[in-house]
Order: sequence, then C-alpha cells, then structure tokens
Amino acid sequence: MTVVGGESYAPQPYGGGHHSTNLADILERVLDKGLVIAGDIQVNLLDIELLTIKLRLVIASLETAKAVGIDWWETDPWLNSKARTLERQDRDLELENRELRDRIAQLEAANERRQPIERGREPKKERS
Repeated sequence: MTVVGGESYAPQPYGGGHHSTNLADILERVLDKGLVIAGDIQVNLLDIELLTIKLRLVIASLETAKAVGIDWWETDPWLNSKARTLERQDRDLELENRELRDRIAQLEAANERRQPIERGREPKKERS
C-alpha cells in the first residue's frame, strides 16, 4: 500500500460510509423508530415444562410508544399520581354501580309484588 500526501488508508466498517455515527445518533434513531427484543426461556426436564420465562423489551421514546398504543405508565399508580386519583375514581364508580344495581333489583322486586294485587282488582266503572 502506498501512502500519498501523509494520509493513511483505514478500512471503513459496514460498507465504508463516510459519516461517523456516535452513540447519541444511534440512541436518537432507536428512540425515534423503536426497538423490540423478544425471547423465551424454557426449562424442561424429560419433556415436562418446569419453567417458562417470556422476555419482552421495548426501547422507544414516549411519543413513539404512545403512537403504537403503549401507555401503561399513564395508568400505573406507582408512576403517575394522576393514575392514583383515577384508580380511586374507578373504585368509587364500581361501588356506586353496585349500589345502583342493588337498588334497581329492590325496586323491580317491589314492583313484581305490587303487580299481582293490581291485576286482581277490577277497574272501577264510571256511572253515567
């Protein structure tokens, strides 16, 4: 190899691109597009499954994750104080719903008891 002008030739990895890529660029690209790593580990003994571990790793920005429908951190009370309030509201709504259903059942039962009595009575005829 001949060196001309004091420059040395160094082979470029992966096709010899002229742009240098640093870690920040790679991280920005991964967060922008997202990265999914999935794998399963199974431990078997004599064809008997003893243990299965399913690994799913998603690396993405919050905007990218929301765009694909991943937003679990918004409803997790350990990560979001608003989620605690929403969780409390959900419990209150469930309790109110249960009470309303009980009340409707009581009213329907009372209505069922009242209807046979009213059917047995003849409507009063008006005198002309």
